[in-house]
Amino acid sequence: MLVKLLILLTFVIHNCANPAAMTIDSALVNKIAHLSRLALTEAETVAMAENLTAVVSWMDKLSEVDTTGVEPLIHISSETNVLREDIALPSLAHDKALLNAPKADSSYFRVPKVIE
Repeated sequence: MLVKLLILLTFVIHNCANPAAMTIDSALVNKIAHLSRLALTEAETVAMAENLTAVVSWMDKLSEVDTTGVEPLIHISSETNVLREDIALPSLAHDKALLNAPKADSSYFRVPKVIE
């Protein structure tokens, strides 16, 4: 639950003109909770407002750090993925694929209905 709220809060802060002056009140927490499809009690709303205010103030504290000459970090590790070459191969023939189907209807797989 907190992760969802933090992701949306990050979006709100990113689109805010002055994040340092941003106040997180119950109305903002309720709006973010609604966007996250979360139902919070009044006690949870107050606690979440306090937690998110602490996160924003910590982020504001980070802006005080001198980062001149520090390259942005793109990846945490210097490891690179070793990927195989992408080679196009012939795909499985349609009729052979249907041979493994528990149920088939002409040229389609038949599956149980999942939406009512």
